Amino acid sequence: MGIWQARSRRKRTGGRLRPIRKKRRFEIGREQQHATLGGEMVKRYRVRGANLKLRILQAQEINVFDPATKKTQKVKVVTVRENPSNPNYVQRNIITKGAILETELGLVRVRSRPGQDGVLNGVRVAASTSTSA
Repeated sequence: MGIWQARSRRKRTGGRLRPIRKKRRFEIGREQQHATLGGEMVKRYRVRGANLKLRILQAQEINVFDPATKKTQKVKVVTVRENPSNPNYVQRNIITKGAILETELGLVRVRSRPGQDGVLNGVRVAASTSTSA
């Protein structure tokens, strides 16, 4: 079954909206592929206008910005500690924007969108600001 990203056929109140047209090709969505921990693997997608998007399928390193020293360095990721988008993602080690990762430097919050940017960037956070699972 395809994923379709157009206007809903229902109102917020639950009433029916009459369709103004049939489905269009540009309204097709893509299957979900989550970024997980593992060997480096990036997939390229052609999107509208012949542009390219890069999707991380697996990553083991993250570019970490440290606000105290104003430096950025590449660090190995140990595990996913917390993920506000879905608690089940922690058990499956799925990385999304906003996820808290445990790295060799400490805890890091992901600031990029690995499913769209093709890069994994994060900011180091103090251990007291995050709730550990």
